[in-house]
Amino acid sequence: MNASIDGLMYAASQLFLIPVLLAIGLLFAHAFYALGAFLWQARQRRAGVAAGFELAEACRRNPGLLLADLEALALRRLEFARIATRVAPLLGLVATMIPMGPALKALGDGSLGDVSRSLMVAFSAVILALIAAALSFAVVSVRRRWYAADLLAIEKEGLAR
Repeated sequence: MNASIDGLMYAASQLFLIPVLLAIGLLFAHAFYALGAFLWQARQRRAGVAAGFELAEACRRNPGLLLADLEALALRRLEFARIATRVAPLLGLVATMIPMGPALKALGDGSLGDVSRSLMVAFSAVILALIAAALSFAVVSVRRRWYAADLLAIEKEGLAR
């Protein structure tokens, strides 16, 4: 009975490797997309282009917005990247642990080539996940500061209620 539960748990965990690796790949690609958008917005903000100040621009387009609406907009803009900063390292850990089962099994069988392949997947996945999390965290941190400063400026100017 115990062996069948162990075997089922092992088989179930192996089913998650490809989806986890795909999710890490998507988060990695998104991190670079977010970095590019962030750098573009930073350039716009330095040049004083209105599009770089999203909250003020939203306030100008819709003068009836409340500060709470602008805060919700800022949170919505940050939400996916904030989630990515937390989920990417967790997926990296999962992607590290899943190949360890086959690696240990291959080690027991004396197949060092299979051990090497499994460990290569494990370490590559965690590296990509940590890079994605780090880039996302940097973008979120600076954008959070920008939005706080923008909300303060909007409040001082009386553009929103």
